[in-house]
Amino acid sequence: MLIASYNPKNTGDTMVVIINQDVDNQETVVHDNVARIYDSKTDQTLGYNFLKASQILPEVIDQNGQIDLTEGQVQRLNQFLTAHGFPGDLKADEEARFVVGYVKTMTDHPRSDHLKITTTEVDNGQEVQIVSGSPNMQAGIKVVVAKIGAMMPNGLIIWPGELRGVESDGMICSGRELHIPHAPQVPGALILPDDYQAVGEPFDFKKAQHLFS
Repeated sequence: MLIASYNPKNTGDTMVVIINQDVDNQETVVHDNVARIYDSKTDQTLGYNFLKASQILPEVIDQNGQIDLTEGQVQRLNQFLTAHGFPGDLKADEEARFVVGYVKTMTDHPRSDHLKITTTEVDNGQEVQIVSGSPNMQAGIKVVVAKIGAMMPNGLIIWPGELRGVESDGMICSGRELHIPHAPQVPGALILPDDYQAVGEPFDFKKAQHLFS
């Protein structure tokens, strides 16, 4: 997993790169305009803040928000890291994080009167368990799934979790959570037309701009 974001208006020339989930015992080391955040018990890197990112990747100066780093850009970042005494442990990640899913089954949550437990098919025929609070949740619908490692438009990152003691690996999204124009500003999963896209395909955000027009 690799999530990169750059927001010059709020954080200046800093690019944030996340590769692992936060832990309780984490520490930060800073030098040569790089901050490495890591697990103090295992020394596993959790992420980096490149404090003068445009000096390494000049092209980011025109970016704002999440950045899809290419293999070549990741290689340049790793070269900078190793040249300055940091592990060159970034790996390019081109996996789609928002995909068209299909809710195969739905059952009531044993410890909640509004949560539902779904078995949802995503890409490559994989099935994941996702707990959803959407009032319109049901089996037999196409939805948009934010997979583990997805960054939502509001900056929220999707991690493995539990809801009322039940494992949930991903999120079934609403139109408003995806910031689709004119989406209803109420809770509820975005139910896609059957012929919208095939199950497992990366969700087409550009096409979605007209879903509610």
